[in-house]
Amino acid sequence: MASIQNIGVRLFLRVVVKKKKLHLVSVRAVRHSLEMLTKYSKIPRAVKFEKTEYEGIPIEWTIPDNLVNPGVVIYLHGGGYISGSIKTHRGLVGGLAKRSKTKFLSVEYRLAPENPFPAGLDDVIKIYHWLLQQGYDHNKIVIAGDSAGGGLAIATLTRLKDEKAPMPAAGVCMSPWLDLECTDDLQIALDKKDPMVPIAALRAYGKHYAKDNLRHPYASLLYSDPTGLPPLFIQVSDSEVLYRDTVRYEKMAKAAGVQVEVEVWKNMVHVWQAYGPILPEAMQAIKKLGEYIETKTK
Repeated sequence: MASIQNIGVRLFLRVVVKKKKLHLVSVRAVRHSLEMLTKYSKIPRAVKFEKTEYEGIPIEWTIPDNLVNPGVVIYLHGGGYISGSIKTHRGLVGGLAKRSKTKFLSVEYRLAPENPFPAGLDDVIKIYHWLLQQGYDHNKIVIAGDSAGGGLAIATLTRLKDEKAPMPAAGVCMSPWLDLECTDDLQIALDKKDPMVPIAALRAYGKHYAKDNLRHPYASLLYSDPTGLPPLFIQVSDSEVLYRDTVRYEKMAKAAGVQVEVEVWKNMVHVWQAYGPILPEAMQAIKKLGEYIETKTK
């Protein structure tokens, strides 16, 4: 049974976010809204942030005081490929770093519409190869992300596989966006149930990001070949529009022989993990994500 806090968060998002008709709002306003929304995400204690850059790409290390594992997680923030930043996701990343006892490297990849596909993906690929040059073992690197960042995480894995690069240990996603067209009938039916993300906004963001390449296999991963990918761990809610993306991709990936573990949570909001410690279910989900990441970064 969903917590009383979850009921409150759902109501808040339906009133504050869903009713805004985000597809009619400017990109600048969307970015501001996400900055305001993520202020509710609390940064855990005893986590150190070190911001730097590589070849003009801003990156930030998140180092927990309980750091044990030698591996690293490359983290890719959500925001529909048009918004979000290292700053907006510090609370979530800090919580995951603490739970996994692993350092994280957040990437401020370039955003659309100023820098459309594949600019952001190019940035992430460059950072991955830089980590290898720094001596990190690819077998102890995890690529993780939420929403659009989750899609970008799987896109990164797919491109690395296609380019025959050393593969990371795993991919970890929260409610990944894997179909930019958003045409699935059951997905459309979930539009009324989702208290936060409207399909109309996703379609608008998808066009900002991929232009006429909405079905490119590195943009919409449902058109990719997952054969040869490392293990994937995905959390998603059954009451969000992106639920169907995970269901369809899971079936496709398993048929290709990929080890995929999917946790479906009932009646949760999109990327509910970001609402810890306000939301007890967020803390439970982060615990499970942290435990999984730790097994891959030891």
